[in-house]
Amino acid sequence: MRHPMAARITDLLDQDAAPYETFEHAPVRTSEEAARVRDGYTLQQGAKALIVRAKDTAGEPRFVMLVMPADRRFDKTKLRDNCGLRNTRFATTDEVAELTGGVEPGGVPPFGGLFGLDVLCDPSLFENEKIVFNAGDRSFSVGMRSDDYQRIACPQAVSIT
Repeated sequence: MRHPMAARITDLLDQDAAPYETFEHAPVRTSEEAARVRDGYTLQQGAKALIVRAKDTAGEPRFVMLVMPADRRFDKTKLRDNCGLRNTRFATTDEVAELTGGVEPGGVPPFGGLFGLDVLCDPSLFENEKIVFNAGDRSFSVGMRSDDYQRIACPQAVSIT
């Protein structure tokens, strides 16, 4: 049974009349596994969404969503220099579940606004005409135009990789 977040994502895209395609597949844990089961998409087109905990410029801890091409890793130095975020660490499995209504790491969709999170997206993702991501479930993916994602999710484009 699919996580309810999958329906929230497709409903959001339907409301915005954004064309998309869906993929049902075996559960995947890594970006590389996901790329192998998403026909017509490359690893670079995967929109990897990570939730991190960091301290902002005022020293206050907060959670933030980072989105980047699946073949890249975020750079803590760039997060500090470009975003003012320090002491960055991955959110724990329990923290991710609490923030997302039970979504598991690896299934987090790149729509942080649904969870009250700011979204920092590396601009290199938008070099792809289309992107693909897990939509709340590690066995359900959505592919869509990157410009539609940018319009709907309203991420802050900032170099983080």
